[in-house]
Amino acid sequence: MITIITTMSTTTVISSYATMLGAIGTVLLILLLIMKELSDSHDGVRSQRLAKNLMVAIAPLLSVFALIVTLSVFKALG
Repeated sequence: MITIITTMSTTTVISSYATMLGAIGTVLLILLLIMKELSDSHDGVRSQRLAKNLMVAIAPLLSVFALIVTLSVFKALG
């Protein structure tokens, strides 16, 4: 009985952390995309270099965002 309660509470805590991390990742992705677009719109060499280097952080976050959306769709359907 104790192991079932412990397992359920652990699952609930991990699920809430995963939701929180997903929200933080999504907000971070939005902020990085805004920064990239703003730096892309300027003509300076440093701004163009910043826009190019921001893709290093944006690419993995986009894949994580796609995974979050896919899992949410499957969870809603199933």
